[in-house]
Amino acid sequence: MTSKKGDLYLIPCPLGDVPPFSVLPISVQKAVESIDHYIVEHEKNARRFIKSVVSEKKQSILKIQEINKFTKPEEIAPMLNPCLEGFDVGVISDAGCPGIADPGARAVHYAHELGIKVIPLAGPSSILLAMMASGFNGQNFAFNGYLPIDKSERKAELKRLEKISKEKEQTQLFIETPYRNNQMLQSLIENLNPKTRICVACDITLPSEYIKTASVSLWKKIKVDLHKRPTLFIIQG
Repeated sequence: MTSKKGDLYLIPCPLGDVPPFSVLPISVQKAVESIDHYIVEHEKNARRFIKSVVSEKKQSILKIQEINKFTKPEEIAPMLNPCLEGFDVGVISDAGCPGIADPGARAVHYAHELGIKVIPLAGPSSILLAMMASGFNGQNFAFNGYLPIDKSERKAELKRLEKISKEKEQTQLFIETPYRNNQMLQSLIENLNPKTRICVACDITLPSEYIKTASVSLWKKIKVDLHKRPTLFIIQG
């Protein structure tokens, strides 16, 4: 075993079906060219992405391990054995930046414990891009993941987030399963104060990108179909 450990590269990918280098820097291509070991969310998606970035790379040489919400803690550290053997390893999310609202964060956690250098590469993060375009407070914000599905629980959570946003001037971000996006927007309109502002950031970086910020009272007059489109919802009281 070599005494020099390999590095763990966090490799971003596009947020949808667009040419990879319309949103990715050349450093991503250079990393993929040299790395054969990967920890990914879904192998099929990762292989497709790798081929789109370095078409000449032989798929047969790739050594890919999957990590998701079902992966047991004791299964993660061994995924980093190639690093301990001197090989670089790449982490690839299904979309955007690994480690941000992504199971790859668990691999990064163990990399630090094992003394493996972690190298994040620049790329599109839907959370940060939505914040940039929202016009909301970028000094203090929180990403809350998914909200409750139950209507009464969701209403209570929206009220809680709205209160925190107003009292602490903290922007609140969350997402919804894409086929329930329209219902989520309707819930925001029905349950939040008319003066509370909502930003809807949909299909970020794609040709169909839609980003709009307006008060609840104005959103009642806006018609938009978010069905099955990746969307960030942001509120600020």
